[in-house]
Amino acid sequence: MTRIAPFAFCTAALAAIAAASAPLPAQCRLCAAPVTQRAAPDARKAIRLEIETRLNFDRLVLLGEGEGSALLRPDGSRSAGGSIADIGPRAMAGSVTITGEPGRALRIDLPSRIELYALGGSTISFDQVDSDLPAVPRLDSAGRLSFRLGGRIRIRGDAEGEYRGDLPITVDYQ
Repeated sequence: MTRIAPFAFCTAALAAIAAASAPLPAQCRLCAAPVTQRAAPDARKAIRLEIETRLNFDRLVLLGEGEGSALLRPDGSRSAGGSIADIGPRAMAGSVTITGEPGRALRIDLPSRIELYALGGSTISFDQVDSDLPAVPRLDSAGRLSFRLGGRIRIRGDAEGEYRGDLPITVDYQ
């Protein structure tokens, strides 16, 4: 065995002890230029939008050809009028969860109207998009915000078929 390794260890240990006993300079809070801009959001805290439940009108009971509408509110209540007699019992309002930086205010844009398409090429409109979002949406202390949404389907003429469409939701920090 050589004595070099223990000696090197002792020297490093002594240097660490000497460095620890040296006085540390105080930090000057007034020396740095003040920052007036909000810190850039951490990449790990980017906004994420997840659809928890898809908006679904289930089945609509039609009385015949003509104009009608079906309304599904964010709280799950529903009503029908015109040539639509009723909405199926499994109709569900959509639910969305947004995650990001805790406490941040959000700007959430929902479209006012979209078109829904059937495989045969028929279209119906979905409008009066409504949500239970607060007036100023904000992520909670855990960085989450959940909301529900609904709207109105309007039909004209023979609207038989399965209709689908995408409802774009835009979310950004304010």
